[in-house]
Amino acid sequence: MPSGPDSNAAAPQVRAFHHRDTGTWSYLVADPATRAAAIVDPVLDFDPRSGRTGLDSAAALLERARDDGLRIDWLLETHAHADHLSGAHALRERLRAQAGGAPRLAIGRRIGEVRRVFAPLFGLPDGAEPDFDHLFDDDDDFAVGSLPARAIPVPGHTQDSLAYLIGDALFVGDSLFMPDSGTARCDFPGGDAAMLFQSIQRLYRLPDATRVFVCHDYGQGGREPACETSIGAQKRGNLHVRADTGEAEFVALREARDRTLAVPALILPALQVNLRGGALPEPEANGVRYLKLPLDQL
Repeated sequence: MPSGPDSNAAAPQVRAFHHRDTGTWSYLVADPATRAAAIVDPVLDFDPRSGRTGLDSAAALLERARDDGLRIDWLLETHAHADHLSGAHALRERLRAQAGGAPRLAIGRRIGEVRRVFAPLFGLPDGAEPDFDHLFDDDDDFAVGSLPARAIPVPGHTQDSLAYLIGDALFVGDSLFMPDSGTARCDFPGGDAAMLFQSIQRLYRLPDATRVFVCHDYGQGGREPACETSIGAQKRGNLHVRADTGEAEFVALREARDRTLAVPALILPALQVNLRGGALPEPEANGVRYLKLPLDQL
């Protein structure tokens, strides 16, 4: 069982950044005592029509960190996203150039399992280790400054999914959405609805007051996009899985819904970049980088 915050748990300062094009939330998480910080799930701007990439959205987190006098120690990915390109690699390289050092770019160790599924599709080299500075094992403890942190495995949406508990703040990736939006799909290779149900039960054993920060929100019913809720609110009102929801009920609902969903629009460019921590393909002989578009495979 994951340990969770108690009444004396440290509370990180959390600043949220919304990427409207993909509905993604990125976070700047800071220890008020030491000014150490982590960035969670940064986004690389990408226009699939023109093939243009940009760092404006991700750089906004760095600008805020600079204004707040923060030192970025970690770039944390909750999983290999299929709906946006990661800005983590680009941020690490920018910080390295600016400060003579760099934060650690980290993800769960099961990224290797995801990579074994998809790397042959894109002709990627074997092994994820060179692209990440740190691979978390299940329930690894770490720290952001003086804040205790833990990497909690939450497989189901993908094999490599992690939730990061930093002080009293939980960053759930795509395991949970806002209560009125339910949960993420489980129909990718390696995904499993029953596994996601068990992962969510782990999170529901955390204290109700635990702050929950989601990775995506699309403004259910026309409301403004939101990013913060709590374990208690999820247990009381999550559209797909409340505290009293049974596993069979959830699996039937989740699998039925997944059968209606289209393939994510950016899955092909996103996976071949995100399996490498956001690193773009190397330039070819003409100096141009290319993303591959495998035909008739999904």
